[in-house]
Amino acid sequence: MATDTLKSKPGAQGGATGGLRRLLLDNGALTALIVLVIAMSALSGDFLTADNLLNVGVQAAVTAILAFGVTFVIVSAGIDLSVGSVAALSATVLAWSATEAGIPVALAVVLAVLTGIVCGLVNGFLVSYGKLPPFIATLAMLSVARGLSLVISQGSPIAFPDSVSHLGDTLGGWLPVPVLVMVVMGLLTAFVLGRTYIGRSMYAIGGNEEAARLSGLRVKKQKLAIYAFSGLFAAAAGIVLASRLASAQPQAAQGYELDAIAAVVIGGASLAGGTGKASGTLIGALILAVLRNGLNLLSVSAFWQQVVIGVVIALAVLFDTVRRKAGATAPAAGASGGDKGRQALTYVIAAVVAVAVVGATSLLHNGSSAAAKPKIGLSLSTLNNPFFVQIRDGAEEEAKKLGVDLTVTDAQNDASQQANQLQNFTSGSLDAVVVNPVDSDAAGPSVRSANKADIPVVAVDRGVNKADTSALVASDNVEGGALGAKALAEKLGGKGTIVILQGQAGTSASRERGAGFAEGLKDYPGIKVVAKQPADFDRTKGLDVMTNLLQAHPDIDGVFAENDEMALGAIKALGSKAGKSVQVVGFDGTPDGLKAVQAGTLYASVAQQPSELGRIAVRNALRAAEDEKVEKMVKVPVKVVTKENVAGFEG
Repeated sequence: MATDTLKSKPGAQGGATGGLRRLLLDNGALTALIVLVIAMSALSGDFLTADNLLNVGVQAAVTAILAFGVTFVIVSAGIDLSVGSVAALSATVLAWSATEAGIPVALAVVLAVLTGIVCGLVNGFLVSYGKLPPFIATLAMLSVARGLSLVISQGSPIAFPDSVSHLGDTLGGWLPVPVLVMVVMGLLTAFVLGRTYIGRSMYAIGGNEEAARLSGLRVKKQKLAIYAFSGLFAAAAGIVLASRLASAQPQAAQGYELDAIAAVVIGGASLAGGTGKASGTLIGALILAVLRNGLNLLSVSAFWQQVVIGVVIALAVLFDTVRRKAGATAPAAGASGGDKGRQALTYVIAAVVAVAVVGATSLLHNGSSAAAKPKIGLSLSTLNNPFFVQIRDGAEEEAKKLGVDLTVTDAQNDASQQANQLQNFTSGSLDAVVVNPVDSDAAGPSVRSANKADIPVVAVDRGVNKADTSALVASDNVEGGALGAKALAEKLGGKGTIVILQGQAGTSASRERGAGFAEGLKDYPGIKVVAKQPADFDRTKGLDVMTNLLQAHPDIDGVFAENDEMALGAIKALGSKAGKSVQVVGFDGTPDGLKAVQAGTLYASVAQQPSELGRIAVRNALRAAEDEKVEKMVKVPVKVVTKENVAGFEG
């Protein structure tokens, strides 16, 4: 093969060197995947197990299915930023139709698929006939689809029908259904690209749209079909994702459109259009899944994981540029039998080398029997919030004190990402797991997997539904909401108008705190709620939302924010009114919140002592791992902290 390469490229420097260079350029994604697998196998003895490799497949499935649809768009020199939102909308339509509307499940599935196709057709119409740039058209659909998902679900997860939830299960107790769906969708993508008229049209349009039009292709109609395909695949991905979580999450798949695009580009497709193939897209999705899985197993910081993923994407685009300048091309549809034969031989040789190296590293790990510290995994819903940072700090402090090796992951308020992280913990030889669920229902299937593996699980701050936990370490969000209502109402003398800043739609914390506040407010009929708006537990959004609400309600007397971050944003918007003519009550008792209480701008914060939550959770997880008795419910008291008692409070 090296000789053939040398003959075909006379300027190459030596047959072997030129052949290797050509091999690496033409199969860069496969080379990267093999190197990653070898590296992760060498660095972690838990990586190369059957359960973990199946985990990687499951975690790659949703991204891969989305990416297959995006492949059609990118091959035709387009872009689709809406696939994540369309996936969430399709799943929500299915769940709502089958449960709330009472529509037969089979018809609900058809409606979900049609929802994805219609969204794709709208994108295609805006691009083809509306002359909108694909970036703008699909960006608009991203917002519309996400908004409709929230409207239909009212911001709360909807339980998925049991008959469809089996898509998230396994066949024969070991083969995950999501992996099978991924393979089927991949074969369909390969068939469409390589064996159909529309597939050849995609390459023609991506290579030179004007030339394609002049050659007789009906480009506008082809683009309608291309974006409809993308919507169809997004709907399939949404159904698979919701099946894994046993619920349709209105905020699910946020950011997945970027992962899908990254998988296509890493797999060798060019953003300029004209190149791309299903196998490359699958390899790109597997690379992302292997990276995330391996970095979890290696206990790499959640923040550094984002850096690594970003670097890999940048390198992939850079490699694509180098490959095109060097004249290397991905094998196109309809390549000669000889080319396909050489490519197949390349894959076989690469696989043999990978297996040999991986086998050697496995023997290396098996030979190591050094005593290790107890291992505990901590999956937090987010680290973009001081409250959960304090939980982490308390947990790390206790782990150090007890001699525990603690691995912390950040789910970034994404229930599906947390499911992946919990799966990685289950296959990572951990002694126990501590989970702070993004959503109590969505965490259930992953915790049940840990139950099957006999790994004790401790829930912190929020419980897990339909799964066994050794303990729940939490303060009562409902009680805290009621205490917040009482504190604000009494400060206002039992009468006045207030606004409520709600947390992120779909999270159990927001639902429970809001429900508790509403219940507590029933004892004060003189208090009128004039507005409720979500600010996603974020300080900046709290500032923006409060600024907007003040335009409509300039004379309010009070504000209840479902966490301190939003309360601090509201204080900034209120300016000199905060703590004087307008009283603000927050929730969590974060350091910045307590400083504002001390300064008098925040009247009160319902404090949960998050550091103590983290410490107690790790303590109980270690006890459960050592088969010691653990209380099923461990309550950490909440208290209303005001200026009078803030000096003696420790979070």
